[in-house]
Amino acid sequence: MAKSDSSGNFNMIATTLAGLEEVLAEELRALDMDYVKVANRAVTFSGSLRQLYEANLWCRTAIRILKPLRNFKARDEKDLYNQVQKVNWSDYLGLEQTFAIDAVVSHSTFEHSLYVAQLTKDAIVDQFRKATGERPSVDRVRADIRINLHMHENMVTLSLDASGDSLHRRGYRLQTNVAPLNEVLAAGIIALSGWDKKSTFIDPMCGSGTFLIEAAMMAQNIAPGIFRRDPYGFENWKDYNKELFEMVWRTAEAKERREPQATIMGYDIDPDYIDAAYANIENAGLENIIKLEEADFFKTKAPSEAGVLVMNPPYNERIVSDDINLLYKQIGDTLKNNYQGFDAFVFTGNLDAAKHVGLRTSRRTPLYNGAIDCRLLKYELYRGSRRNEE
Repeated sequence: MAKSDSSGNFNMIATTLAGLEEVLAEELRALDMDYVKVANRAVTFSGSLRQLYEANLWCRTAIRILKPLRNFKARDEKDLYNQVQKVNWSDYLGLEQTFAIDAVVSHSTFEHSLYVAQLTKDAIVDQFRKATGERPSVDRVRADIRINLHMHENMVTLSLDASGDSLHRRGYRLQTNVAPLNEVLAAGIIALSGWDKKSTFIDPMCGSGTFLIEAAMMAQNIAPGIFRRDPYGFENWKDYNKELFEMVWRTAEAKERREPQATIMGYDIDPDYIDAAYANIENAGLENIIKLEEADFFKTKAPSEAGVLVMNPPYNERIVSDDINLLYKQIGDTLKNNYQGFDAFVFTGNLDAAKHVGLRTSRRTPLYNGAIDCRLLKYELYRGSRRNEE
């Protein structure tokens, strides 16, 4: 695996959240990747070293970009150890570098990912000790080289992690509310809404502003990796090409649109959230692109004839159920009366409360917010009566 072909291309894997695989596949096609194929919470593809850098900088819905080194079946512990040793690890890891193993194990005779990670680490360390008498150190938090092991039904893929820190950590967030939305999930939801990046975009319960910032970055063609503070994993690789990455970075900067491309508006009733959102927006340099207002959504009206409204209302268990059902009913009433002509998307993990919106959904997309089973509900808010209704 990961052997370069004559064009210098090699195989890669981009991981994502469940439900966003097709969105990520489209992003990779837009970056001219070859052999793009959707898998479970991942997309496989092929590209060059330049495209590996571009995928890390530009993919809005990828969590990690991995470069597979070897595929094999591990029947038992001894087999796993021996197979890991078949990789010449000194090609990828220096004695002076720290490393870490991230293991994901499912439906296999090995039950514990930590145990599998430990065994893999032992195999790598023992190979170095045998060859040099010394060994590289493990650093689970800030490793120079991260190695990803994915085991499903005892089939193992060993990969180098090109991203290092997860790509959802964009770097623009200074302040968050209690339960901020993962940036990858927010970008995926906006992509699933079909927003054209030109029409009005509204988040009427904007919290710390994640939807707004992700939407603005899409409209202005800002690469999501441009705010990142920490180095990417590939910057510690032996084949790292600093000039090539700087060229990819400068090209990304040059593609940013300076003039506002769309009306992007956020409301929140809580002044603390508005302050937090403004700090994050300012940190992203988007204060001239996004309009913020302290306002009660239920008293707002659509600022334009048409557009897209995306919201992530509360659905946590801390709110008494009577209150939350009323909240969702008010959301439905406000959408119906004040936002005609808009497509509204409500992202929620409280499927019972969602029934109280009282509007007919035109689409229900299953997604997860962490471990919470959620739905992205689409409501098409027609003006007046729907003459074309079946």
